[in-house]
Amino acid sequence: MRTLIAVASVAALLAACGDNPPPSTGDSPAAPAPAENPAAAPAPIPEKAEQAEASGWRGIASAADAANLGRLDEAWRLARAEAEDKGFASQVEALGPLVDPNAGQAGRLQPSPGTYRCRTVKLGAKAEGGLAYVAYPFFRCTVELTPGGDLILTKTTGSQRTRGLLYPDTDRRLVFIGAQAWGADETGFPAYGAQSERDQVGVFERIGPERWRMVVPWPRVESKLEILELAR
Repeated sequence: MRTLIAVASVAALLAACGDNPPPSTGDSPAAPAPAENPAAAPAPIPEKAEQAEASGWRGIASAADAANLGRLDEAWRLARAEAEDKGFASQVEALGPLVDPNAGQAGRLQPSPGTYRCRTVKLGAKAEGGLAYVAYPFFRCTVELTPGGDLILTKTTGSQRTRGLLYPDTDRRLVFIGAQAWGADETGFPAYGAQSERDQVGVFERIGPERWRMVVPWPRVESKLEILELAR
C-alpha cells in the first residue's frame, strides 16, 4: 500500500461533534441522534493526489503530530482515568475492546473498500470544564482504494468530518494522516498541513472481525483522546 498527502473533497452534512469553530449541532450529546444523508459520498480523488510518497508517514507528519503519536500510551492512561474518575466508569467499561489500549490485533489491518458505520468516542477533557466522556451515535464512513493502491478513510456525515490516508506502519497498526471539515457549509476537506487546527494524525487498528478503530491522541479540540470506530 502506498501513501498519499492530499485529501479531496466531499461530504454530506448533518449534525455531529463540535466545539471550537464548528457549531455544536448534531453530534452534541444533548441533541437527538441525527439522521444520515444517504446521498453524501466523497468526490473522486484527483489523479495527482494518488502519487505515493516513498518517505512514508514519518515524512508527512509534522514534528508535533509525530510527538503526539509517541505519547499515545500517556493519552490512553490519562483520558480513560479522567473519564472513569468523573463518573463514567460504567459507560467506558461497556465499550469493551474499543477502549482497551491493547486490543489491536495483528493481520488483515486494511479494511475492505466500501461503506461502514462509524461513531466517535471522546475521552478526557482538553480544557478545564470540558466533558470527560462523550459517545456519539453512528454516522457513515467510507474506505476507498485508489488506483495507486492507497486506502482513503473518510467520515462523510456529521459536522466534524475527516478524510485522510492510511499509511503502513507495524504489523498491528496503520497510521492515519488527514484533516477535518467543519460544519454544514464546508463542502471539501483541507489538505493535511494547510490548517494545523484541522489536522488529524492517529493510529488505525483492527480490534475484531469487521471492526476497526482510529485513535487520535491529543486531538486539536475537545478531548485528550478521540476514537473513531468502524464496523460493518
